[in-house]
Amino acid sequence: MRALARALGISQPAVSSWKRIPADRVVAVEAATGIPRADLRPDLYAAGAQPAAEAAADVAPEDAARADEYALIGALLWRAPVAETLAQLARLRGDASELGQAHLMLADIAGRVDADALQREFFNLFVGVGRGEILPYASYYRTGFLHERPLAEVRRDMERLGLAREERVGEPEDHLSILFDVMRGLVMGDFAADGLDDRVFFDRHLRPWASRLFVDLETSQTSEFYRAVGMLGRVFMDIEASAMALAA
Repeated sequence: MRALARALGISQPAVSSWKRIPADRVVAVEAATGIPRADLRPDLYAAGAQPAAEAAADVAPEDAARADEYALIGALLWRAPVAETLAQLARLRGDASELGQAHLMLADIAGRVDADALQREFFNLFVGVGRGEILPYASYYRTGFLHERPLAEVRRDMERLGLAREERVGEPEDHLSILFDVMRGLVMGDFAADGLDDRVFFDRHLRPWASRLFVDLETSQTSEFYRAVGMLGRVFMDIEASAMALAA
């Protein structure tokens, strides 16, 4: 993974965050690995599919930045970062904006946290013995139970987008990290369906509950690092909700 990141000229955390290769990186990964693009992303390179470079060229810079944010936060909710990823996170830059300050806080903590300790903190937060402190599922936050109607609704919309959970992935599709990955793909134009764009998906599957989860993370006493992730997620969700409301 490190070698691939070097070949692409991007950070290892960016590569580590991929659950599948972004549309704008397929051609470069093909060149670096020799794996045909049709094998890397058959959804994009099947007969009649739009080439990845062409699809990426249609994405505005602000949307690419949104997609990167979804990828970053989603990756941190999926698994605890290893030492190399923390080193990359420590180089995050920020500015005077609330989002920029959240980046700087995350970078500061990433630069001094112990990776092994963070693995234990992640386990206690999201897995636990019996159950974790935080259950990052739409069904739980919206109904109080797992595997309820919100999961069925996510599955229905993912099916419309031509998406399905890989069998090796044990988490249900309403895990927040998976929803963030779908949002990243919608923003980047990796997939689409009539009447189902990023705004519709956000309103259905993230707006009703994601901010509450990030507030819970932000106030947790289990992990300083994940309190910073909670702050970043809450701020980003507020920005997205405001932008979606203006676009409606």
